[in-house]
Amino acid sequence: MVGNFIADHIKGNNYKGFLEEVQKGIFLHRAIDTFTDAHKIVRKSKRRLHERYGHYDGVIIDVFYDYFLAKNWSAYSAIPLDIYTQSIYALFTQKAAELPEKSQKFIAYMVEYNLLFNYKNKEGIAKVLNGINARTKGISQMNLAIEDLNILETELEKDFTIFFKDLIDFSKIAIDK
Repeated sequence: MVGNFIADHIKGNNYKGFLEEVQKGIFLHRAIDTFTDAHKIVRKSKRRLHERYGHYDGVIIDVFYDYFLAKNWSAYSAIPLDIYTQSIYALFTQKAAELPEKSQKFIAYMVEYNLLFNYKNKEGIAKVLNGINARTKGISQMNLAIEDLNILETELEKDFTIFFKDLIDFSKIAIDK
């Protein structure tokens, strides 16, 4: 769990100082990223947004897919979303001192705004998109993407459902390697 979380903050082979379990999480995250980027359904979702957002389409789809996962959480987990997110926050807070500085800052942000739980509603997604837009100094126009979610929600949710089933199957195999 920890390795998967910090993977975006670990460049190249800088994973070597971490415990083997954390390294496995980093490798799993990287494998999932590669699988996701190459998946035909994800590409289809991105094409729906590409004209308006260019290369930011992938970031937006990632946020939208997080929304669909949180919104439909009970279809994928027996643990209620609020209990799951609180356990994740507790784990990451406990491990924070061992993690990269960027991960530590993101943990504080996640906990303060209950980010993982709030992915389940459009208000939470709008805040995330507005935050990313601000970090791109408005270039990405991601603040507009909530409009696209409202228009394309049915199609994108179908895409997500197909993709996520494939991702679950892929992850089970990747974890066993």
